[in-house]
Amino acid sequence: VQLQASGGGLVQAGDSLRLSCVASERPFTRYTMGWFRQVPGKEREFVCAIFRGSGTTFYADSVKGRFTCSKDSAKNMVYLQMSSLKPEDTAVYYCAATRTVLSGIRFQDNYNYWGQGTQVTVSS
Repeated sequence: VQLQASGGGLVQAGDSLRLSCVASERPFTRYTMGWFRQVPGKEREFVCAIFRGSGTTFYADSVKGRFTCSKDSAKNMVYLQMSSLKPEDTAVYYCAATRTVLSGIRFQDNYNYWGQGTQVTVSS
């Protein structure tokens, strides 16, 4: 499956932003869809995921209550709605797909397919 992320930009602290990721095929029964982020010099960090089939969502503690992962099956799209953004949310955000088991969805090494990344910059 091919993925393409978009929607990044420069915003101020407290603002909202929605990232989108389009898949080349209908992914949601076969793949868990995840969002990760990365800042220079650090490992890619798990943000959220939508587990395949059930659609159950999982979040990193750092974004819980502020970010929402969602999907639109008809459009082969996944979204990351980000609210109450903080400067520490500044990163390149990636969407990704995996067929790993539930216990593995927070780990980037388990994801086989990646979008190209979109930059989110939050100014204070």
